[in-house]
Amino acid sequence: MWIKLPSFKSRLFWGIWPVFLGLVAFLGVMTFVADGAVTVSNAPADSKYVDIGTVAQAQKPVAGPDASTGSYTVECGRNEEGHYNMDNVVISPGIVNGAHHTHDYVGNLSTNALSTDRSLAAAGTTCAGGDRSTYYWPVLRRLDRTGEAHKAGLGAHGNTGEAVTASSVRVEYRGNPASSVVAMPRFLRLVTGDAVGATTQSTNVRAQWGCSGYPDRFSRNYVRCPQGSGPTRTLDFPSCWNGLATDSPDHRGHVQFPAADGTCPRATFPVPQLRLTLTYELPEGTAFAVDSFPEQLRDPITDHAMFVNVMTKDRMAELVRCVNEGRQCKSR
Repeated sequence: MWIKLPSFKSRLFWGIWPVFLGLVAFLGVMTFVADGAVTVSNAPADSKYVDIGTVAQAQKPVAGPDASTGSYTVECGRNEEGHYNMDNVVISPGIVNGAHHTHDYVGNLSTNALSTDRSLAAAGTTCAGGDRSTYYWPVLRRLDRTGEAHKAGLGAHGNTGEAVTASSVRVEYRGNPASSVVAMPRFLRLVTGDAVGATTQSTNVRAQWGCSGYPDRFSRNYVRCPQGSGPTRTLDFPSCWNGLATDSPDHRGHVQFPAADGTCPRATFPVPQLRLTLTYELPEGTAFAVDSFPEQLRDPITDHAMFVNVMTKDRMAELVRCVNEGRQCKSR
């Protein structure tokens, strides 16, 4: 049965037309709201969030007589250049989009799945003093916004929400509370945390969520921060090196974490410990989550980071002297 539509010249047409336009606008708004609802529905459960006031302060190890108590910071910006990709040159070298979630970078400007030692050494950097090392981690997203969540490379596999650029990124190398440290070899690769920690009985989980203004209070859960404070991620890397290799088949076996007192396992040597501290400015109560593999459901314990040392030998020697002499230095 055919339905005859009124002519655009008739009064009936002009009576129906505003109603039609209103319906289209309404459906558009509902689609936007629905899209936002999808974003929010991918938020982790409330049980994955805790108030910072309930988090105890971590105890620092007591420095021994042979401790290396200095620190060396490198100013590398906070990824103002927008260097993102879904690669992981440390864990999945040569596999484009092998991470299945988006990584956020500072330091080496060329880092991607196809990077080599040679290409990294020749690239530009965001770090002061010519440090071409690469530092990267999964992006954090605010879940009350869609942003570029569906744009290629900036949101996939359930990782919806607007990617948030950190308000500050602190790159710091610290000493060892038990002894002096030796130089890291050039092109040493390090991993901290476990991207699949939510679905395995992992001993590699190293997530440390906190709030700005609350030093040394860390939780494996996402942390709710009060007004004027924002979420932080503190990523400590292993610092006991086997003295032989810059990498290993599982990308972990060549380095280990020290014991609570700072001592390294037998047949390993303490190197400067890299700590990345990421701080974000978000309105109080804003829901957020880290990018993850789909089956990890954006669990906070999956937070992780990677590093490739591309410092020159002279720069690393300067860093080691500073740390071993107990000085507080900054790369120039």
